[in-house]
Amino acid sequence: MGSLSVNEPVRLALLEADTPVEGIKAKYGTYGGVFTHLFQRACDSSIPPIDLESQLSLSSHDIVNDLTAYPDPESIDAILITGSKFNAFDNDEWIVRLVQYTKRCLESGRVRVIGVCFGHQIIGRALGAVLGRNTRGWEISVVEHELTPEGKKVFGMEKLSIHQMHRDAVLTFPPGVIQLARTEVCANQAMYMPRRMISVQGHPEFTEEMVREILELRKYGGILGDDIYNDGISRVAKKQDGVAVARIFLRFLQE
Repeated sequence: MGSLSVNEPVRLALLEADTPVEGIKAKYGTYGGVFTHLFQRACDSSIPPIDLESQLSLSSHDIVNDLTAYPDPESIDAILITGSKFNAFDNDEWIVRLVQYTKRCLESGRVRVIGVCFGHQIIGRALGAVLGRNTRGWEISVVEHELTPEGKKVFGMEKLSIHQMHRDAVLTFPPGVIQLARTEVCANQAMYMPRRMISVQGHPEFTEEMVREILELRKYGGILGDDIYNDGISRVAKKQDGVAVARIFLRFLQE
């Protein structure tokens, strides 16, 4: 993958597909704030460190509550679709509109597309993949991924670990995409089309603090059973590569 550019910052629209839980919201505001924090850490940890504003011009768009929030594709260079508690295979008006917008960006050949969790699934749907509940159930907390040969090249590592929080999945691989990673629970963990799109099923933006809060809420809300919750808590503090994934996103935007 190419090195970071010294040209104009990439105009990246963060498409917010959900509202964070209270603790995350209090600290970061929206998921736009969460991803801004992630990209800031990616820039700070680069060697040498780089200035975020020199790389990205970020804008945030609440696409759930405002169907007119989408930026004109001609005014941006890339989009990032965030995670969400909603189902990417549902047909709510805002989800259908998001799929259509994503397809438009992908077909443009110019606007790059990044997807995270729900966003990964939306990209899969836009490209014609089958989505659905994973029969193997929930995948949560820090999970080690097996990288394909192409995945090792793209991510620049032998193995990858990031936070997970899903039971829906992209069940097939759309035509033309390159598989980058798999886990025992989910075969489609990352997809790639050079200079067009990159997506991950996991959550590079999540920290231990964030996932602890989400696990607690889902346990006491009756969504996660004790066994699943305890398994997730046992791995929540493990080393994970979310910031490294964000650096790959930056490089992808400059390919």
